[in-house]
Amino acid sequence: MGFRLKTSKETKEIFEKLDNSINLKPFALCKVAMSLSLKNPSDVKDYSNDINGLELNRQTITAEHDIMFKVLMENHAKKHLSDDDYFPKYTKWHIDRGAKMLESKIKYYGNLEQFIKNMISGDDKDYDLSR
Repeated sequence: MGFRLKTSKETKEIFEKLDNSINLKPFALCKVAMSLSLKNPSDVKDYSNDINGLELNRQTITAEHDIMFKVLMENHAKKHLSDDDYFPKYTKWHIDRGAKMLESKIKYYGNLEQFIKNMISGDDKDYDLSR
């Protein structure tokens, strides 16, 4: 069972840019990124093999919600995930894909406040921003 993962270089750059502009740290950005990725029904398998980014600790990323994230990822993958598959493999894939989606959504809405308001109200444009 792994306790650390390394994001892609692109995810590191996105998180650094977002930290500077909206003042959210990687541990918070990871949770939002995973949530966005899990909302996208397309397969996340083999999303990114680049491990030149941030090194993150499992407890920092999922905290007390570790089991919930594992169940959500199993539901998304439509199969049971071993602990080694769940973390770091699937968690990394969802963070990397979700980081790109988060960056695009923040750009689209103009700021964090508008993004959150639209997510909460359900007015969020549900299109694939991961490309």
